[in-house]
Amino acid sequence: MAFKRRLDEKVLDVDASMQGTLNFKDPINLRINGRFEGTLETKGILTIGSTATVFADIIGEEIIIGGRVKGKVTAKEKLMLVSTAIVEGDILPAKLVMEEGAIFEGKCTMLNDFLNSEELARYLEVDLNSIQEWANTGKIPALKEGNGWRFERKAIDSWIASGKIGK
Repeated sequence: MAFKRRLDEKVLDVDASMQGTLNFKDPINLRINGRFEGTLETKGILTIGSTATVFADIIGEEIIIGGRVKGKVTAKEKLMLVSTAIVEGDILPAKLVMEEGAIFEGKCTMLNDFLNSEELARYLEVDLNSIQEWANTGKIPALKEGNGWRFERKAIDSWIASGKIGK
């Protein structure tokens, strides 16, 4: 399964042991081949190589896992588990590709294009009352549907990227 490559791609290849938080605001093709513990938030393509061991909560656009990952993985565009992948933890992909031989233990919740209030609260890891308050006051992009709200995931992702969350 081919992932899109950007002509002006920036590549960061990490083959070391690291701890902490990595947060990339601009698209980058990040490859991890060593050990990482902490939190990863990326744009672009994140590749966890077959020799990598990662203990982290990961949020990214396109994520390819070939090594061992323990933690929550959110892939806003696509998640690919190649045959050498061992994943323990919950995954939340928009699209999922899993090769024969990949090992996955956890819960998979597919990201929809539209979320209800409860799904959005889980997606943003905030309480339901905050979501409803933001929707009622127009602080968050939302569509009124009957007595509830519907949220387009891409609009929410743009809203978060703009720094308006909670304002």
